Amino acid sequence: MIKVGAYNLLRVKKEIDFGVYLEGFDQEILLPARFVPANTQVGDELEVFLYHDSENRLIATTQRPLGIVGDIVNLKAVSVTKQGAFLDWGLMKDLFVAKSQQLTQMATGQEYLVKIYIDELTGRIAATEKIERFLSNENLTVNELDTVNLIVYRRTDIGYVVIINNLHTGILHHSEIFRPIDIGDQLKGFIRQIKGDKIDVVIGQPGFKRVEDEGEKILRLLQENNGYLPYHDKSTPEEIQDFFGMSKKTFKMTIGNLYKQRKVIFTQTGLKAAEE
Repeated sequence: MIKVGAYNLLRVKKEIDFGVYLEGFDQEILLPARFVPANTQVGDELEVFLYHDSENRLIATTQRPLGIVGDIVNLKAVSVTKQGAFLDWGLMKDLFVAKSQQLTQMATGQEYLVKIYIDELTGRIAATEKIERFLSNENLTVNELDTVNLIVYRRTDIGYVVIINNLHTGILHHSEIFRPIDIGDQLKGFIRQIKGDKIDVVIGQPGFKRVEDEGEKILRLLQENNGYLPYHDKSTPEEIQDFFGMSKKTFKMTIGNLYKQRKVIFTQTGLKAAEE
């Protein structure tokens, strides 16, 4: 079965003056000439994205939209009408958000966090700001220490509500944030704790994987600064955060790990790369 709003691997059935037709099981699907890769021949298989054009015809493209059905993405409004707004999602045809699917009246030029879905009435791809109905922590698909994709959803008194893998919600506490973040930002993180339907998340990777990633960053910064950095375990948390983009706790763990590996040397004034 072909999937509208997703990538499909389809075979070229025949060539025509204005493109090629692809085998769509019980139908032929047009791939316009401007999107046909060079040297394409009948019988070739192409990965294409399927959507409906302005005349409700199913059409293929080799363009890559900013999101597919099921994704939650930050998109810019390019025009607004009485019926709704149109968002730029990287294709020639803009993505429609009905007025009934907006939380606030959208304005041209502003970005909005939306869910891409198939409208049941029209069968067309659409977007909605009303994301909550697509999210649930009732049947969790994640476990503690799982690495996950996070989308910053909204700010609260204790931190930020984040969307986990486009399915669940969790809390990223202020105490775990060491760099500026904005609504709509997409981050990599892991599940720190699950209590019932409450999930706490942390940016980065769990355990030593996280330390090793930060270690590569410190070694790179040493290389870029002639093998020396004026930072050590007595540096203030603010200094560490401003330069390295990590907490002082993570910094101390990381340089300790690098020292054990004989990759750095501690001096009275800072950190030095060990000679190989």
